[in-house]
Amino acid sequence: MFLEMIIDKLYERVAQRGHVCVGLDTDYAYLPTAFAQQFTTKGEAIFQYNKALIDATLDVVACYKVQIAYYEALGIEGLECYKKTLAYLREKDAIIIADIKRGDIAKTAEMYAKAHFTGDFEADFITVNPYMGMDSISPYLPYIQDNNKGIFVLIRTSNEGAKDIEYVETADQRRVYNVVGEKINALGKDQMGQCGFSSIGGVMGCTHADEAAAVRKTLDSTFFLIPGYGAQGGKAEDIALYLKNANGGVVNASRSILLAYRKVENGEANFAQCSRNEAIRMRDDILKYAK
Repeated sequence: MFLEMIIDKLYERVAQRGHVCVGLDTDYAYLPTAFAQQFTTKGEAIFQYNKALIDATLDVVACYKVQIAYYEALGIEGLECYKKTLAYLREKDAIIIADIKRGDIAKTAEMYAKAHFTGDFEADFITVNPYMGMDSISPYLPYIQDNNKGIFVLIRTSNEGAKDIEYVETADQRRVYNVVGEKINALGKDQMGQCGFSSIGGVMGCTHADEAAAVRKTLDSTFFLIPGYGAQGGKAEDIALYLKNANGGVVNASRSILLAYRKVENGEANFAQCSRNEAIRMRDDILKYAK
């Protein structure tokens, strides 16, 4: 076992820099026009935009989540940008969550694990979908055990459609997401860090604050990746309910940080500083309630 597991490093980053996870879900359309026009390809423009935002926010956020779909949409050029973004984050010793949401089984899942825990697309954590069953999770476990990696498993998401499956009641009056969460929490007990949380974490939307206390109590050692803050209705006081001793979760924000310059007069010229200011505002908003 590693002396400092990746979950311990993430826990320490939260303690030092706050709970913000910057989502680099970077669409070319998000870039200021004058900035984008400096580059000959969309992929290079996106990479340089990402690089500027990373430099501006590195010391005030806990980690970065890179959503692969935005890069896949540009084909080979986009995947080269994805690779370069991950490499730059590693160079800066930033913690990387690759948002890939893979959910297959057997050899296919083994190949996904190899693809995103080693080589060109290597990340510290990846997101995975457990709804094919626990054998869709097991191929990632050797990398967690032997290569100091981590996963965030979809448990209860923040989208409206979560109720279609995740909220279906089981025969014993629990909901599907409760069953999934308890299985993930139990599995994580074998991958515990010194911080009291597991490298097997969970995606837990913050848009149902009435369920937060029960979720946090039941999933006692599960570190949360928390979507839903801001535009989806989640508030800082809601986030606090999913934390444990002011830690135990990171809160993702994508467009609110990527597009912060659009809310500032003449913000295009200082887009990176605008993103930094928004990350600090969000960090401080959450810290006001984190106990």
